Amino acid sequence: MADEIQLGAAIRSAREERGLSLREVARRVGVSPSFVSQVETGKANPSVGTLYALVGVLGTSLDDLIGAAGSNGAPVAPAGIPDRPSADRVPPSVGEQPGRTWPPVDVPLQTATDRKRLQMTGVVWERLTHDHDPYVDFLHVEYAPGSASCAPEELMRHGGREYGHVLSGRLEVQIGFETYEVGPGDSIHFDSTTPHRLSNPHDEPCRAIWFVIARSGDDRPTGYA
Repeated sequence: MADEIQLGAAIRSAREERGLSLREVARRVGVSPSFVSQVETGKANPSVGTLYALVGVLGTSLDDLIGAAGSNGAPVAPAGIPDRPSADRVPPSVGEQPGRTWPPVDVPLQTATDRKRLQMTGVVWERLTHDHDPYVDFLHVEYAPGSASCAPEELMRHGGREYGHVLSGRLEVQIGFETYEVGPGDSIHFDSTTPHRLSNPHDEPCRAIWFVIARSGDDRPTGYA
């Protein structure tokens, strides 16, 4: 079965590393200090939108938190100190290895039984890559009946572009002022800087493959189609 990730300790470590109080983080995210405390102690799961907000306030990335959670909550490096090369080192062709910006792939195979699994409020993400990829999030997502990525009045927005393909069930995707129903076999893509919300108002779970490029807002490597 998938490897359940406990983000609470990693979130607390990142907060303390930056010298932020529970109250200050809660104020910036727009939740109560007690809720942040419950998330840190594993007593509550944030929504997708709240998790994105926490990542932004802490100046880190979701992948960094996942990595820290897998290392017993070790301190998380600020997003301003990335492990990726700068854009000016991007090679003109993939074949030029010395300046390569793509991280090395140590383990190319991600087995179904060994996925990193992140449980949120009504939503489960499973990472489909074994190693951290600084440019891409490749995910299997599941939205339980009645679940949503955020509240209707608090649409999400962040850097990157998203591509989704529904495997089973149906998902409502609101992008700006338009709402689309995505069913089995359907696909959707959009600019993540546009306010958006994913929800499942139906009676059966929705399972989908989700692909996010440059969620942190960084440019894609040169020549990446």
